[in-house]
Amino acid sequence: MSLRLSNLSACFEGVIPSIIATAAADGMPNISYLSHVVRVDEDHVALSNQFFAKTAANIRANSHVTLIVVDGFTGDQFLLNVAFVRSVDTGPLFDRIALQLKASSAQVGMSEVMRLRSADIFRVHRIEPVPSPVETASARRRDPVSLPALSEAIRAIERQSEAGGIIDSLLSGVRGVLGYGNALVLIRDGARGSLVTTGSMGYERSGLGSEIAGDDGLIGAAAASGQTIKVNDMSRVRRFGGAIGLEAETSENATRVVAFPELPMAMSQIAVPMIVRGIVTGVLFIECTERLAFREEDEAVLEILAGHATSALRLSEHAAAQPAQAAPPARSAIGGREIRVVHHRVDDSVFVDGTYIVKGVAGALLRLLLQWHLKDGRDAFTNREMRLALGGRMPEIKDNLETRLLLLRRRLEEKQAPIQIVRIGRGRVRLEVTGPLTLDAAQD
Repeated sequence: MSLRLSNLSACFEGVIPSIIATAAADGMPNISYLSHVVRVDEDHVALSNQFFAKTAANIRANSHVTLIVVDGFTGDQFLLNVAFVRSVDTGPLFDRIALQLKASSAQVGMSEVMRLRSADIFRVHRIEPVPSPVETASARRRDPVSLPALSEAIRAIERQSEAGGIIDSLLSGVRGVLGYGNALVLIRDGARGSLVTTGSMGYERSGLGSEIAGDDGLIGAAAASGQTIKVNDMSRVRRFGGAIGLEAETSENATRVVAFPELPMAMSQIAVPMIVRGIVTGVLFIECTERLAFREEDEAVLEILAGHATSALRLSEHAAAQPAQAAPPARSAIGGREIRVVHHRVDDSVFVDGTYIVKGVAGALLRLLLQWHLKDGRDAFTNREMRLALGGRMPEIKDNLETRLLLLRRRLEEKQAPIQIVRIGRGRVRLEVTGPLTLDAAQD
């Protein structure tokens, strides 16, 4: 069977550097290593142009080039006889290569050094396997993606009417269709320019409320570019994120920063932007302890699931913004020990009995509900009135109130706080407290 570029997908992951062999006009050979070789289609590859001057000069003098690419899983090697076609320094292909280069380089602190000047496109004329003097590893066999399973995962997402169910169904779909057990959903916080963990699966600590800067690592790069980014070999790179390493609740209380969840032996990571109408509203992030875990078809499945979940979240925001039914009457006052809540205006962080809960929009929502409860004795509230009350100071609440309420509810549950928020219908929640409240405004 003749080899095609699509048969060599594991060779284009950058796990093992490729080699480029060129010759000058007088026939003098030159060999260099390459950081990135990308399959463009079945007939073309693109090389990241970071060549030494000699390699670049040779290609100008003699367009016929030989590449050696290596399968990162089996160790099999292949010779590609290629010919230079053209260079591109703008456009989707250039952007994709530059983004992948930047993301992987950032993992080793070299994003400012490894900058792409251009992407050089070559036509592939022949592919030859290189005989090995020793037996190479067997190729890992995986079952193809089940379309019925994917269809059911999409239907499960579409059956949900509120943010929590949508995000949970998305994470379940990742596990059910592809078998990956460690995944996060991060929602963009427009006010602070960060991405906030709102859904979590498979981690010892959920990391709910942890944040990634809008341009940090794979997640930030995927959010900023609107493109899926993956690293399929983490053995030579370090993990991203400034919040990693914070472990104890005391650290949260001191810093108002939630530790980002960590899979210590992660070898593959992929970040999929959640896009609706051309706007990135969040990122679906998955990691795995296997090298070369994420195939091209995995990327396609994850993009499909993320797209359906994003659309469903937008619909849930719209539905929750509509007028709700009249709220039930307030419950009787509950006895019990006094609950002290402290709100810090500078970042809207909230502490309950000295324990950090949440900040940002979610923190402002909790403060608002507590103020209404203390003033009017109410315990039932509508999304609509919350949106109207905070909209002037926090314009971004217009499109993310449901997800911020979800984060708030889950953080209160996780901390087993004496204050809980419970959904009681479409666009309505109830505040449940175990004792009398005091609400203090801290002076930062």
